[in-house]
Order: sequence, then structure tokens, then C-alpha cells
Amino acid sequence: MEHSAPDLFRQQFNEHYPSVRRKLVALIRDEAAAEDLAQEAFLRLYRNPPDQPEAIGGWLHRVLTRLAYDYMDKKARERALTEKQEQSMLSQPQAAQSGEQVLLDKDEQDLVQGWLDALPKRDKQLLLLRYEGYSYAEIAEQLKVRQPQVGMMLRRAGDRLKRHAQKAESVFLHEKKV
Repeated sequence: MEHSAPDLFRQQFNEHYPSVRRKLVALIRDEAAAEDLAQEAFLRLYRNPPDQPEAIGGWLHRVLTRLAYDYMDKKARERALTEKQEQSMLSQPQAAQSGEQVLLDKDEQDLVQGWLDALPKRDKQLLLLRYEGYSYAEIAEQLKVRQPQVGMMLRRAGDRLKRHAQKAESVFLHEKKV
């Protein structure tokens, strides 16, 4: 009896997935990433199977090994970049701020605070929560709205803040001319 391609793939998946996943876990030591990479290996098998079906085991081993090494290289580059950034931050002497700079920074903070205070309460909350690093899901939970609405609400609040800033700037420039 002839097997269809999806049936043959399902059979190969059921037969090889446990060993592919186990090998990936042993190589990269991360269960979740191993799951993702195993799925990627089988996706490649589905899209572009080897010419000889009896060679699937070896083919999968080569693919999973390459995927694991690529993953580990990527993680090593990310770690190196993070370390480089940390070293750069630590090695740069913290510039002592002049009294004038401190006053300018304080004035700027007061100005932004004034613009925020002119916004509706909800807009102010949205912008402050996002500025503090809250995710869209956390903001949605705090404000009791659905998560998909948060992006649009933030954009609109940002637009209103921008309009307040532009209005204040135009008033300031007008007063300066007079």
C-alpha cells in the first residue's frame, strides 16, 4: 500500500522527533529552545526532504547539528555584545554634571510634567506606565482594557502629548517675539 506524503511525514516525525529533541537538549541545554529547533528541523524536512527516504536519520542529524551550532553562535554573539555594552558603560567615567546642566534638566522635567498634567488622566497613566517599562499586557491589566487596544491608545495619547508640546512651544515663541 502506497503512503501519502503527509502520512509518510507523520510517520517519520513520530519515529524521529524524540531522538532529535533529546540530541538538541543535550547540545544546547535549553528545553524551550530545543523544542523550537526540533520543530524547525522537521519543518525543513517537510519542505525539502532528502532524496533517499532511508537517509532521513542522518539527514536530520546534520540539520539538527547545524541548527544547534547556529543557535549557540547567536547566543554567544548576544552575550559578547551584552558584555561589551556593560564594559563600555563601566569604563566611561560618569561626567559630573554642572549646576547649570542640573537646572536645565530640572526645567525640562517640569515642562514635560506640565504637558502630562494637561492630558486626560487615562492618557497620562498610559504614557507613564509605558515609560516605566510595563508591557502592553500589563498596561491592559492595570487600566482594565483589552490588550489589543493598548497600542492604539498609546499612539493617541502620544499624539495628544505632542500637540500639547507643540502648542506650548508656539505660545513660548510668540511671547518671545512680543
